[in-house]
Amino acid sequence: MEKIDVNGIQLAYDRRGKGAPLVLLHGYPLDHHLWDEVIPLLEDTFDVIAPDLRGFGESTIADSSPTMEDFASDIAGLLDYLGMQKTAIVGHSMGGYVALAFVRLYPDRVTGLGLVSSQVLADPPDRKEGRYRSAKEVAENGIGSVVATMTPKFTADEKLQASARTSMEQQQPAAYIGALRAMAERMDSTPLLSTLKFPVVIIHGDSDALIPVDRAREIKAALSQAHLVEINGAGHMPMMEAKEKTAEALKHLA
Repeated sequence: MEKIDVNGIQLAYDRRGKGAPLVLLHGYPLDHHLWDEVIPLLEDTFDVIAPDLRGFGESTIADSSPTMEDFASDIAGLLDYLGMQKTAIVGHSMGGYVALAFVRLYPDRVTGLGLVSSQVLADPPDRKEGRYRSAKEVAENGIGSVVATMTPKFTADEKLQASARTSMEQQQPAAYIGALRAMAERMDSTPLLSTLKFPVVIIHGDSDALIPVDRAREIKAALSQAHLVEINGAGHMPMMEAKEKTAEALKHLA
């Protein structure tokens, strides 16, 4: 992976393919390897940039707790370094929250938006409280209980569960804590939908146990031009559970 210095951290990224720029943002608590099965299906169409969000994978984390806007600013700094003024941006789960923050902060730099197993709503109070409890648990006892709780919720496929578990176990506790707090405090992005003038792709498994498929349907209802792909039988990891369908849907951003 390549690494750059941006916003006081080292940001690691992988770049492959040729064509229009496409940034792929992973979800919590994973890293860019989430996209490993999909990138080969996209690299003939896109110049694919897959970073590790700050704290995850090979990227470092600052002492202060990040916000979604901080994550988004890191991506803007990466694009500046690469000499890319505009890109399509795709986010999985928490990566979708980062993508939405990027659209809000840098609307003139976006050619298309993809939301994979994500949503536009902010956390309701009980969910917000739950994230802070999880952050406290990680700070006091490490990541073990969070990994154990989340693994079966990602997917029903035991082989893919094992892959997700391995990735989660490699992440730093500080990354967990920072991301949990950032998710808890994120803005409701529903008002942003009415401002979107570029292509939007929504990909969601109809068996997602973490973010219900209804969240995707609500975005589609509010954004008639969006391209919604519901993947039958897929959980929270459609890029691993249905890589061909995921890749074909993302090509609508070309």
